[in-house]
Amino acid sequence: MSRFGPSRGELWFRCAAGLLGLAGLAGLCLWRGLPSGAAFFELIVIGGGFFGGTAVWAGWKLFKRDHP
Repeated sequence: MSRFGPSRGELWFRCAAGLLGLAGLAGLCLWRGLPSGAAFFELIVIGGGFFGGTAVWAGWKLFKRDHP
């Protein structure tokens, strides 16, 4: 357990923000359709990776109870 990591409340916020971001990206893709070319890379790989990684990381820290 780290003494200097984010608190439990901040981890919950990060997890919720990541999931809301993923839901927003999914909704955008459903509404506008999947982009092609470089836009696909930007939206799906970078945006999805950021929001998905944030949600998974925060969820893992909460699951392990690795917070001050």
